[in-house]
Amino acid sequence: MSSDFAIRAEGLAKAFLIYRQPSHRLLQAVMPRLRRLAAPLLRALGRPVEQPPYFSEFWALRSLSFEVQKGETVGIIGRNGSGKSTLLQLVCGTLSPTKGEVQVNGRVAALLELGSGFNPEFTGRENVFLNAGVLGLSQKETEERLADILAFADISEFVDQPVKTYSSGMAMRLAFAVIAHVDADVLIIDEALAVGDAYFQQKCFRWLRDFQKRGTVLFCGHDAGAIISLCDRAIWLDRGNMRMQGSAKAVTETYSAFLSSAIMGLDESTVRVAAELGGEALAAEAPPVAPAGLLPLGDDGTSFGSGLARITGIGFTDAAGGPLGLVTGGTEVVLTLQIRIHAELLSIIVGFLVKDRLGQTVLCENTFEPGVLPTHDARAGSVVQARFRFVMPDFAPGKYSISPAIASGTQVDHVQHHWVHDALIFDVRPRRDLGAVVHIPMLDRSITVAGEPQVEG
Repeated sequence: MSSDFAIRAEGLAKAFLIYRQPSHRLLQAVMPRLRRLAAPLLRALGRPVEQPPYFSEFWALRSLSFEVQKGETVGIIGRNGSGKSTLLQLVCGTLSPTKGEVQVNGRVAALLELGSGFNPEFTGRENVFLNAGVLGLSQKETEERLADILAFADISEFVDQPVKTYSSGMAMRLAFAVIAHVDADVLIIDEALAVGDAYFQQKCFRWLRDFQKRGTVLFCGHDAGAIISLCDRAIWLDRGNMRMQGSAKAVTETYSAFLSSAIMGLDESTVRVAAELGGEALAAEAPPVAPAGLLPLGDDGTSFGSGLARITGIGFTDAAGGPLGLVTGGTEVVLTLQIRIHAELLSIIVGFLVKDRLGQTVLCENTFEPGVLPTHDARAGSVVQARFRFVMPDFAPGKYSISPAIASGTQVDHVQHHWVHDALIFDVRPRRDLGAVVHIPMLDRSITVAGEPQVEG
């Protein structure tokens, strides 16, 4: 492991003791000591000195080892109860590990739970001094920054009201304003940015992106888009164990695949993980066969689904049928998908996503028509071909990927049968590069100057 780290965890584990009844806490504290004192008598009577504990152990984290380098932003994802919040509290020092250790280099500022560190009876102003002191600022330093903190929080006259009268959004504003002004080296955020109005969320994200240029961030959340956008790497926790770590894009896409399968009641074995991510692809019943002009899809990518249908071929061409690798914005393109059906499916829906190099979805479409009942059914053994013809938007230059999928049901209630991440990669060359993610199709551009020029004389 590198010596230039911000956070290092080695064999980190945390167990919580679960008691069935409140009285068992007292019994656990007293009985073992009494039995040790009475050990000679118990041995003489032929009775055991030791007895089973009055508690059971719940391991929130098990043998976790990872490292976060200085200047890195790492996301923590996982379902509720996977150990994310416990990990962040161990890093902050508000919990002590049962096994292993965690080291942090530098001052830590954390936004864990809304209002954590606040006294509800104190005013907002008093809580600023309280929370800033906990985070390492002196009284004088807090006084010097108080005006900036209150301006960032923007809670106006409520600053001298008790925090117990605040809404959750106001409490989050004040908490975030404090950590934004304590000169932290390591920032830890636990899903708190999901609260608050859109204006303040944008304000927080602007500040956060500026902080990333000089500090280290550990970001926990369920928003895959935020993880992909903000983080360099990600860690997936599952029932206290590290399931996967790697690039933010790879980890979030794999996590989403397993989560979608679980939601549909499918076994985890239906998920195929790309070999380069450490997954073991399942053997296909037969190698995919694609007609001329389509690329066959094998099992080397990340995919999931019931397996009742399988996308076997994909084609991406211009209007004349020529294959595309480099696409200019405004060009008419055709996406063709070939799908083999393994069981009778009613109301099938075929769709696709276009993602940028970070894995953020920039375009999506499918064959479902709102207000029109789907009528496309397919029998086992049949082959379905879906065709999408559209004008490629003026995306920013770079690499993009196409992720196709087939499902059955409706837009809201459906079952995914095969979803393939990054089945096809292409490059975009925009007609005009204005620095935006997508350029709008402008219908008219004009400038009108009113009035006549004044002539001096």
